[in-house]
Amino acid sequence: MGQLTVRALRAVLVVVFAGTVFVQVSMVWALFTDPEDGSLPLTPLRLVTVLGMGAAQVALVCVWRLVAMVRRGTVFSHAAFRYVNGMIGAIVAAALVWFTVTALNAPGQREDPGVTLIMAGVGVAILGVALIVLVLRMLLAQAVARDGEATRMQAELDGVI
Repeated sequence: MGQLTVRALRAVLVVVFAGTVFVQVSMVWALFTDPEDGSLPLTPLRLVTVLGMGAAQVALVCVWRLVAMVRRGTVFSHAAFRYVNGMIGAIVAAALVWFTVTALNAPGQREDPGVTLIMAGVGVAILGVALIVLVLRMLLAQAVARDGEATRMQAELDGVI
């Protein structure tokens, strides 16, 4: 991975992380200052937003750590699995948060149930992203195993020579 790519990705990660922290602080501030007026249950939605931003932040930190491992050339190791597993967990948590938002929004959509179905479809798509990352984790496991095997074979070859 080139220097420009790493710097660009890290800049994006910092901006998104700062944005999620801003949203979390705004939602917590709104919980304690704004009275709830309206048909939507704002307090549960604000709490779910804080949790959803937390899941996004976990994924961002995991990507940051994996990028650091790529730069050092250590991504094909067992240490990378911790961060990939963290990303999978964060994506599943985000899907559960989205399904909660869908459930909270559903009573207000009685005249137009299609909105609830679309929102549920988005939740399934988020779970699909978790499955894609799981497949990538399996590929990482194969690469780590092959790297270990190549190292062992190189050591045997060095012993023969």
